[in-house]
Amino acid sequence: MSMPPGVYRVEIAWAAGPYEFFGEQFDGDECAATRLCISDAPVVGWEMGLGVDEDIDQLQPGDEPRFFSDANVGCFADAGAWTTLSAPFRTFVDGIPAPRDTEQLADGCERVRDESQQADLVTFGAESGGVVWLGRTEAGDVAAIVVTSGMAGAKA
Repeated sequence: MSMPPGVYRVEIAWAAGPYEFFGEQFDGDECAATRLCISDAPVVGWEMGLGVDEDIDQLQPGDEPRFFSDANVGCFADAGAWTTLSAPFRTFVDGIPAPRDTEQLADGCERVRDESQQADLVTFGAESGGVVWLGRTEAGDVAAIVVTSGMAGAKA
C-alpha cells in the first residue's frame, strides 16, 4: 500500500497488568497495538492487511494473515528510502547487532531519518503473531493502519 508523502502521527496503546513468566508473577506494561494515523476521517470499517506475497484466496477457513518477527520489532517507514533507513538495523559485528546511531524515542522506540530523501523510519514493539489492520473511511480510503502485538484473536 502506498501513501502520499507527509507527516503522520504514530500512537501506541499499552496494556498493563500482572503476568506469569516461568512460574513467577510480574507486573508489566506491554505494547498492545501501534497505530499510524493517516487522516482524521472517521474509520467505518476494518480489514486485515496482507503482506506483499500473501494471497487472501490461499488462506484456509479460520486462518488469519499474521506476521512473524524474530526481533519483536516492527516499523513504519518510507519504502522509497528503505535501504538507507534500515541500514542501522542490519549492521552486525561478529554476529551481534552493532550499536546504532538512531534517535531514541519514548518507550524504547527509535527513529532513523534520511534528510536527503525527507524520509523517516519509526520502530515499535511488535511480537510475532500480530495482525495488521487497515481502517477505511466511508469513501474507502485508508485512514489508519493498526499493528497488534502478538495478541491472538485481537480485534481492531
